Amino acid sequence: MKKLLVILGICGVVLACNSSDSSNENNGASDNNAASSSTAGEFDKGLELIAASDCTTCHAIDKKNIGPAYTDVAAKYDKNESNIEYLIDKIIQGGQGVWGEVPMTPHPDLSRDDAREMVNYIFSLK
Repeated sequence: MKKLLVILGICGVVLACNSSDSSNENNGASDNNAASSSTAGEFDKGLELIAASDCTTCHAIDKKNIGPAYTDVAAKYDKNESNIEYLIDKIIQGGQGVWGEVPMTPHPDLSRDDAREMVNYIFSLK
């Protein structure tokens, strides 16, 4: 069941990305579209890691679930090395109290490099 939800989530993201790409082309913004595509490709690994983990159980891209939406996280923090390290630690160690009383599950088996890819993907949503 969990794998099915992850696959459906990935399909939704792909469909959403494809529909926004075509609307950009229709607006005569093909140069911006090319730049967006190359930028989006930089964060594919982070999205894949999120989809393959249990993150989507509590988080969604643009709406609050049990935990905050990824877009809300990106909006709350400036993208700088200090905040990137803070969020990497939150993903690996878990936590509670920043977004409410429901604790975030720790992910101690996740490497810092993989957590960094996830955080960079989240910041790409800003």
